[in-house]
Amino acid sequence: MLRPRVERYETLFSSLGRPEGVAVLADAMSAEVQEHAYWGGMRDRIPLSQTSEMAPGGQARAVRDGTRIRVIAHDNLCLIRSGQDWSDTEASERRMYLDDVEPVLREGMDFLRDEGGAIGCYANRYMDVLGPDGGKSEKSYGQSWWKSLAALERWAESHPTHVRIFGAAMKYLSTLGPNAKLRLYHEVTVAAADEQFFEYLDCHPQTGMLAAADLGAG
Repeated sequence: MLRPRVERYETLFSSLGRPEGVAVLADAMSAEVQEHAYWGGMRDRIPLSQTSEMAPGGQARAVRDGTRIRVIAHDNLCLIRSGQDWSDTEASERRMYLDDVEPVLREGMDFLRDEGGAIGCYANRYMDVLGPDGGKSEKSYGQSWWKSLAALERWAESHPTHVRIFGAAMKYLSTLGPNAKLRLYHEVTVAAADEQFFEYLDCHPQTGMLAAADLGAG
């Protein structure tokens, strides 16, 4: 559970009219922002970046209570949730997204899930959004926990898995131009220590933030 404050949070949408995540609580949204389309824009959109590096402080640790484990995470833990909505696309665009972009995105998400620890990603899940009937909708999102905003930035800017995602997305968008119906968004929180709560019951030791904690401690 996170309780993000506005000064530690940013969200961005490729088009307005369909808010996601914490943004559904907003009374209104800004117009187009200038802090976009360059490496570092994500950090610049977080108000706290004006006065803080938001560097991680301390180490995550585990506190046991029988089979229940609470993870005390460190200061300035970073969460990103990045989503895709192709429900408005027509046949040719939907096929282009599912054939050319989604497999590259899934490859990157699998890398973060399986090997992300080496680059500062504690945990990653790539999920399909279910509709009211329990079936898959045409929406998905990835959610990952990072040691720091800086670690997330390094992956986004230069790691081969994200370079491929970025390249596939840019080819898709440049081909379709303003006619693209794919909706993209993300939300990022750099959470203070007192804004986080992680508790696990009978979970395997690599579940979520358990992967970041020393399960021999506490």
